[in-house]
Amino acid sequence: MLDDQIKAQLTGYFERIQRPIELVASLDGGEASRETRELLQEIAALSDRIALVTDGNDPRRPSFAIRPAGEDAVVTFAGLPMGHEFNSLVLALLQAGGHPPKIAPEVAEQIRGLEGEFRFETYFSQSCQNCPEVVQALNAISVLNPHIRHVAIDGAAFPAETAEREIMAVPSVFLNGKPFGQGRMSLEEILAKVDSGAGARDAERLNAKAPYEVLIVGGGPAGAAAAIYAARKGIRTGVVAERFGGQTLDTLGIENLISVAHTEGPKLAKELETLVRAHEVDVITAQTAAELQPATPGGLAEVRLASGATLKARTIILSTGARWRQMNVPGEAEYRNRGVAYCPHCDGPLFKGKRVAVIGGGNSGVEAAIDLAGITAHVTLIEFDPKLRADEVLQAKLRSLPNVSVLTSAQSTEVFGDGTKVVGLAYKDRTTGAARRVDLDGIFVQIGLVPNTEWLKGAVKLSARGEIEVDPRGETSAYGVFAAGDATTSPYKQIVIAMGDGAKAALSAFDCLMRAPAPLVEAA
Repeated sequence: MLDDQIKAQLTGYFERIQRPIELVASLDGGEASRETRELLQEIAALSDRIALVTDGNDPRRPSFAIRPAGEDAVVTFAGLPMGHEFNSLVLALLQAGGHPPKIAPEVAEQIRGLEGEFRFETYFSQSCQNCPEVVQALNAISVLNPHIRHVAIDGAAFPAETAEREIMAVPSVFLNGKPFGQGRMSLEEILAKVDSGAGARDAERLNAKAPYEVLIVGGGPAGAAAAIYAARKGIRTGVVAERFGGQTLDTLGIENLISVAHTEGPKLAKELETLVRAHEVDVITAQTAAELQPATPGGLAEVRLASGATLKARTIILSTGARWRQMNVPGEAEYRNRGVAYCPHCDGPLFKGKRVAVIGGGNSGVEAAIDLAGITAHVTLIEFDPKLRADEVLQAKLRSLPNVSVLTSAQSTEVFGDGTKVVGLAYKDRTTGAARRVDLDGIFVQIGLVPNTEWLKGAVKLSARGEIEVDPRGETSAYGVFAAGDATTSPYKQIVIAMGDGAKAALSAFDCLMRAPAPLVEAA
């Protein structure tokens, strides 16, 4: 199951295991159990500190628990953790074996101090690029606190269970048997939900921070580039973001980043964060910006956060990116994550053999339809305009698929559900005006992006589309405030362009600081 190159890499990794661990497998006679046994046998053969035990009694089969020898299990995987989750398995093995998670000391102490019994279950799909962050965060929490346990479940391997729990999006997390959260969540976000006092402590800690010379709001490629360029000037630089990586975390394949033949969004985001932190940038995540008060020459700008904290800086760089555009029709919000989805790579496997629709005829929509056609029974592509807007090569591929229908000049008007899940979609034929309906199990919305700028109204000038207006230097209408990336009027929303814009904004901010009437604040 594992090729020789991967085995050689794992052998090196497993040298970091400090104490013996056991893989306790619960198997049956099925093909999935055979594959699980084969995987575990290959892993156990790579280290004399890993032993395989096959007398597990977990009712989910196949599954296996990872535990220090002779102790209780710390992490359990139900199903086969391959695809994007293979790294989660490797990290769990190392951490259960005594190799410490890469977590800040104060965060690790917060985890150890959590009181109460927590039983987390996370449903993932092997093709989901958002799931590993959640799985790995909960695994690390389980390793550090004996009162917390985590089971990571491959939803496709247990279809009856996912149907019973009405899981139609991944990752889906349950805590003590009740829904806890859906979608990507960072370790800090998870802790904020289970530690009731975390918000107040965070606000107090953030309020006490010294002013920055450059504060970047947003942690995507533009924000990362801005942080690196600013920090290399030797000035005090901070980044505040809901999550580091921005839209790249929701991007699967990236093949147009110059000098990089191929990468994946989450991998790129991790590499960007590692490089930013290596430049001693103060990175603050799991925080949402709520209000901007620009500075006057010689004064300090303020960014108020939703948590109640306020950060101060001489200059600000806005790189808040964008988010998926919604249809804004009745039923969409009600059935989000219950049949209405925005990531075909993540949630597509949950609709195997079912009928789905893709909304949007651009490149993203047609690519999603092609992807889903290999999984689902039938795909209906719905486009508002009279013709598709995707590249012709993609359209040709789409036309070759026997289980895809295309509706053009169709305006989606309502999502229908039965109270628990999506059952259909209404649309208007824009040519005849006739109202029509198509019966469906899922709807994937792929109609572009909306800039994350609502909180900036009145602080900087925005375009009619809500984008931050910038000049060729990345300067906004407010003194000392610069902007970069997909949230701005800069054309062509591409990673490489966002990075260039971020670097340009940082250089412009530094130039502003040099010309400011007050001296630079000394770096902390």
